[in-house]
Amino acid sequence: MRAPVTALLGRRARLRWVHLVLGGALLMPYWLLGTLVVAPFAGGGGMFSGSPAAQFGAYGVALPLAAVTALVPLARPMSVAAARTLCGVAPERFADGPAGSRAARARTAGWFTLHVGLGGLVAGASLALPPFAVSVMALPFSAALRESELGRFWSLDQRWLVYAGVPAGLAMLIALAAAAAGAGALLARLAPVLLGPTPADRLAAAERRAAELAVRNRLARELHDSVGHALSAVTLQAGAARRVLDSDPGFVAEALAAIEATTRRTVGELDAVLGLLRQGEDDGELPGRPGLEALDALLAAAGRHVSLTVRGGDVSGVPGPVSREAYRIVQEGLTNAARHAAGEPVTVTVERHEDALEITLANPLPDRPPAARPGGGRGLRGVGERARLLGGTAEARPVDGVWRLAARLPLTGGAR
Repeated sequence: MRAPVTALLGRRARLRWVHLVLGGALLMPYWLLGTLVVAPFAGGGGMFSGSPAAQFGAYGVALPLAAVTALVPLARPMSVAAARTLCGVAPERFADGPAGSRAARARTAGWFTLHVGLGGLVAGASLALPPFAVSVMALPFSAALRESELGRFWSLDQRWLVYAGVPAGLAMLIALAAAAAGAGALLARLAPVLLGPTPADRLAAAERRAAELAVRNRLARELHDSVGHALSAVTLQAGAARRVLDSDPGFVAEALAAIEATTRRTVGELDAVLGLLRQGEDDGELPGRPGLEALDALLAAAGRHVSLTVRGGDVSGVPGPVSREAYRIVQEGLTNAARHAAGEPVTVTVERHEDALEITLANPLPDRPPAARPGGGRGLRGVGERARLLGGTAEARPVDGVWRLAARLPLTGGAR
């Protein structure tokens, strides 16, 4: 007994009834316009003729008008907002945003027409049927009601109603609740079909997701390269300074200065990247990103064992995107050398050609392979991604006892 009562009068059924009544309210302007169309055929009864034919004629005119107005793109967000709140359907099954394609607009128009059509019928019955049912239920107890003008108008003066008034009235109310619950359940079942995402919506959502992941991967790569290099450089400088703390104060002072410069520069880069994370957007450029103009400071912080050779002229005129990615590639190469060949000399060569910039880092392989470290390989993979984004190439491999990282970046590489 409890389950049928909950199905007819429970919270979900009540919310769906409110949704249907809202549809009836939305139908009213179209119905009033429909009455103007059918008024000349109402047999002189005027636009508010009590004739059922006139009333349903106006209803028939109103539905196509509602369908046409629901073709506008903004109709879907409004319909989704109401259905998501009142229909009892999981929110993720609805589409977000205005309907862009013809198919989406047609589905929205179908939903809106169904909503206002069923809502008009349920709302009308909710207004008219309860007073009539209560009157029928009162017949056995009121002779005045049976003999009144209202009773004769509603044909309530029939003898059988005197004995069957109470059960007949209850049956009417139960039938109304059942009709409202059924109509609400039908709308809830069709809501994901008509207001859910179309294939075009799913494709657009997938493209947005891919763009968001690309931004996240880009920011993660920036954090890895910047912070990872800084931590490796600071660790090496601090370790070297600790070993000669008593014997070479000058080197210790130089190491501390390098540590300070590295951490200061990295904090600025970290602030820039975290600023974008807080904004949740990507404006096409990461502010504060260093380029080849900061290469000397990067190599100085790396220590005395790093040497730089620049060929082919000044690199200050290299396009900004290429300059910034080249700096990160050199930074990752130095970080990799510091992790796996600490103390070995590193040679950095930057050569500018007419159409490309070539970067080479080389260091002798250590006699004993270093222990595996967590997260190994991500940096070199990031180097390859940076090069490919600009239409270039990069590779890292041992050659004749030397670990060699080489990258070629076209000078016409597009800005990211």
